[in-house]
Amino acid sequence: MLPSRRQLYEQQGYVVVPNLVTEEHLAELEPACARTIAKTRAGEWTLRRTVGRQFPPYGDDDPDSWGVQHLMHPDLGESAFARWYTSDALVDVVKELLGCEEEQLQMELFNLLINPSAHSFALRWHRDDVRETASEDEELEALGVWHHGVQWNTALRKDSCLYVVPGSHKFPRTPEQRAQSCTLDPPKDPMDMPGAVQVTLQSGETVFYNNNILHCATYDNREERITLHACMGEVRGGPSRARNILQHGLKWMKEDRFRDTLDERGKRMLERIVQLQESVHGDAGYSLANL
Repeated sequence: MLPSRRQLYEQQGYVVVPNLVTEEHLAELEPACARTIAKTRAGEWTLRRTVGRQFPPYGDDDPDSWGVQHLMHPDLGESAFARWYTSDALVDVVKELLGCEEEQLQMELFNLLINPSAHSFALRWHRDDVRETASEDEELEALGVWHHGVQWNTALRKDSCLYVVPGSHKFPRTPEQRAQSCTLDPPKDPMDMPGAVQVTLQSGETVFYNNNILHCATYDNREERITLHACMGEVRGGPSRARNILQHGLKWMKEDRFRDTLDERGKRMLERIVQLQESVHGDAGYSLANL
């Protein structure tokens, strides 16, 4: 018997799922992405991932961008993104992978990964919420609680940017893996990492992954990239996801004008991320270092 999607996800730390963007959603998402990318490159939308900065805060030091932040923000005015984020097909897979009920789902992030227009860029090997300097014991502790959310990339163009180490969401780095991931520098060749595989998505495919799996990415400015990049959590994790999610700046999600753009499912999911924000006192900080 072949393993189920959830079994694959739990064993590997990632799983590829086809056909989560219906023709109806694609007809909305394609032009919404085109308008959003154009606004970002023209400097009209300033919430972006800046070339030269791998992680938050992204700053504004370089005019080139490798990503667009906060696709559901009401100021962007692209309601197609929220409609897809709360769609049946997507939510059903998230519930399956997390083993939770819909009333436990928590709205989190929805961004867009794009190719830089002027120069190529790369992200170093990392886990999203574990510092590169973490000891083996610190890694084990962090990995032990990171089961209450899932991240995904949905490719609207063929995408071979992502590299992962299957199974690394369960175990601390080996000495050889640590040597490849203990600095702030991206690798010259991602395949030098022991156990690495390149994840190639065809248009319309989605990779769901535990974002504390060891992973990195390369961005070729000559290859068009339009990849929806998002995550969703569930409330059984309590505050465990707060730093990794709130570091992106989500105060705008508390505004009524954002809530008014959502369907009923989206409003219920929104209530849970607002509760998480309100449970955190002071600055949640940043998960990873840029410099």
